[in-house]
Amino acid sequence: MAERTITRMGSRTNVNAVRINLYDLTREELRGRFVQWGIKPVHVRQLWNYLYLEFADSFEAMPKLPAKVLARLAAETQVGVLPTALETDSTDGFTRKYLLALADGEKIETVLMRFTGRVTACISSQVGCAMGCIFCATGQMGYTRHLTPGEIVAQAMHVARQLRTLNRERGTSGHVSPSRLRNIVLMGMGEPLHNYDAVMQAIDILRDPNGLSLAGPRITLSTVGVVPGILRLAAEKRPLHLAVSLHAATQAERVALVPVAKKWPLDELMAACRHYCEKTRRRIFFEWTLIEGKNDSSEQARAVGRLLHGLPAQVNLIPLNPTAGYAGAPTRGEAAQRFQKILSDEFALPSTVRQRRGIDIAAGCGQLAGIELKNASQ
Repeated sequence: MAERTITRMGSRTNVNAVRINLYDLTREELRGRFVQWGIKPVHVRQLWNYLYLEFADSFEAMPKLPAKVLARLAAETQVGVLPTALETDSTDGFTRKYLLALADGEKIETVLMRFTGRVTACISSQVGCAMGCIFCATGQMGYTRHLTPGEIVAQAMHVARQLRTLNRERGTSGHVSPSRLRNIVLMGMGEPLHNYDAVMQAIDILRDPNGLSLAGPRITLSTVGVVPGILRLAAEKRPLHLAVSLHAATQAERVALVPVAKKWPLDELMAACRHYCEKTRRRIFFEWTLIEGKNDSSEQARAVGRLLHGLPAQVNLIPLNPTAGYAGAPTRGEAAQRFQKILSDEFALPSTVRQRRGIDIAAGCGQLAGIELKNASQ
């Protein structure tokens, strides 16, 4: 087994925060800036290629742009690369977690996860989270602020850049991930639908066919159940996967785990989910954190089956990632399999038990940031 490694890196803060972050702009917005500056739009494609195909992290890495263009870019804009404050590798070699430093000194988490034949980036949408799920390390931190579109995009670019370096070092044989980032999950720190506009702007940038070109079905957005956001997604029919964190099948039990359920009760959430499925003709992934002795019984499995009856749904069963702020334990394998069998045999509900990745490096959302905050206060 590979030895666990932890690498600390010095963080640097962007002192000129008034400059436009290029990662904030869609290609059309960038074109508009060039027109405003009197620069020929033909150079937009060249700059876009540097940013999203060559992963340039500075203007010095863009030598083919005319000097006049580079001078204006350097004066007015910045490449919003996020420096790494802390980096950890799991012992199994499949997961690498980054604590990235923002310009205001806040920190967010991004995770690179390898699976057979694919690589996934788990990215954050906020600093902290306002939803307050009691078993979640980010929820225990509380909410600080939304991320900008550029700060969200920068996380994907960080993983893409790191992945390219890792593949050069290790080659692409065996279980090593493909050289290109193709999958994004918005399951890191924060509630994506609480920061709707910035998240959707970032997704549009990452999906641009002339850039990173991520396919909509390879993007998954996870929400704790922000009903207005689900309804807006349904109206806009955005091509992405929706995952809803359920965790309990009755309102009383759900409120105990997910306090924001007081604002958006379970019946309203399920009505929004049915509306979403009808409008988009897509299924929903319902996430269920399995907590030993809390929500992993046969009765709970049957309650889930009844609740989701008639919906095009899949249940993702996720053994709890233990945190210092919650005393629960993860459901063991046999109980998880029993839960899954009931969903399948009695309700014809497809389900998966999620592969656990990065447990030894606190890869659950908010865990690494929480450790860093604790260390900084000591």
